[in-house]
Amino acid sequence: MADEQRVVSSAELEALLAAEQAWLKQSGGKRFALLADNSCGWAVADLALHRSALLNVPVPGYFTVEQLQHVIGDAGIDTLLTDQPERAGQLAADFVAAGISPQTGLHLFRRNTETTAQRVPPDTIKITYTSGSTAAPKGVCLSAQSIEAVATSLAAATADFGLTRYLCLLPLATLLENVGGIHAALRSAASCIIPSLHTTGMSYGGLDPRKLIAAIAAHEPSSLILVPELLRVLVMAAQQGWQPPASLRFIAVGGASVAPELLASAAQLGLPVYEGYGLSECGSVVCVNTATAQRRGSVGLPLPHVRVRLDRQQQIMVSGPLMSGYLGDTGLPAAAAGELATGDLGEIDADGFVYVRGRLKNLIITSLGRNISPEWVERELQIEPAIGMAVVFGEAKPYLSALISPAGTVTSAEIDAAVARANSRLPNYAQLRQWAVVTTPFTFANGLLTANGRPLRAHILKRHAGTLQSLYPTTSDTEATA
Repeated sequence: MADEQRVVSSAELEALLAAEQAWLKQSGGKRFALLADNSCGWAVADLALHRSALLNVPVPGYFTVEQLQHVIGDAGIDTLLTDQPERAGQLAADFVAAGISPQTGLHLFRRNTETTAQRVPPDTIKITYTSGSTAAPKGVCLSAQSIEAVATSLAAATADFGLTRYLCLLPLATLLENVGGIHAALRSAASCIIPSLHTTGMSYGGLDPRKLIAAIAAHEPSSLILVPELLRVLVMAAQQGWQPPASLRFIAVGGASVAPELLASAAQLGLPVYEGYGLSECGSVVCVNTATAQRRGSVGLPLPHVRVRLDRQQQIMVSGPLMSGYLGDTGLPAAAAGELATGDLGEIDADGFVYVRGRLKNLIITSLGRNISPEWVERELQIEPAIGMAVVFGEAKPYLSALISPAGTVTSAEIDAAVARANSRLPNYAQLRQWAVVTTPFTFANGLLTANGRPLRAHILKRHAGTLQSLYPTTSDTEATA
């Protein structure tokens, strides 16, 4: 593996992991949070914690301070590994510096007071937090068996590609990149190239398409994992004359639904794109198209370690090595019966290819792979006196937008200021980028609200389709937040 600072051979990696395991054990930590930029150090710490069966909670850098504090408290973290030592005090006032790893360069902080630790399901070694579909993200508890089953299946499914060089682009705190980009890539005997997020243009402040394209060109990978919005960047660059490296053989796209038009454009440009599907609750990837089994419009065949079926509602049901449960749940975990109800509607054709057709609930998944509850954002907007009602959209789009019904007679400037205040209370990925004021209120009488005042989203979308379409001009698609 390699980053901007060093190159680590396979033999050196084994020695580093052994030394890091001993150092971590000596620290006395039981529950570790890993908050750091993409690097070899992040990967070494993650792999060492995995091999030591120590509880590891990768912390997404795009969470707000409040969400980070929630994770630290919720998971009962007693030890922090970070390349951002100045942030330790923000996360917990009692973190005390306790050394720097000679192997990774990450700072270690221990809490000097007793922490209240919730019981985790047996065999849990990793807790991955969702990207915050509500203000308080939920922790998905995963065992080594679950993670290793996905990684082994992915390595086997992609063996025909002959992958030798994998480039990490997504934050490693993202389970998809963590499992697919580190654990699966190493099982494929591929080199892992792990530049910083700043280098790849994936910094949490925003996406820089020029840096992203330059990183891919410079490192000449054979494989990548992208969310749909990053694929859109590659497609637009190729349409403008960029030549993708000839080394590219496998571009996996997942994390959110992919527009058919985008996949068609990628195919016309010769980009080797293969759509997949998964959930954190299933240890990440469930299905993926491959070189020997690909069907346009599908998310591929189920990986060997899982089984997929549809229930009577046409909901996708997954069984196999699943999550152990959600942290803090007192009842039986969602997968206690060995099967998970995904909340996604789908189809399975005669050859076993799976198609995802929609969602049972309102959860928005943006094209950057962020899970966002529209009610959460709407609630923040409707706190503002100038806003009577707001309905948020953004499924498979690079950012959120909203239709806003004003409260009484207010000016456009007052609405803009209200949105700005609401945005200041939300993490970057859940903020509005565009909005439009509607002159006709949403009501039960005009068919846009239920009798108890809930928005009929499909009706509103249909009624205001033109306005919503105008909020996503093609030229600004790449201005979204990563």
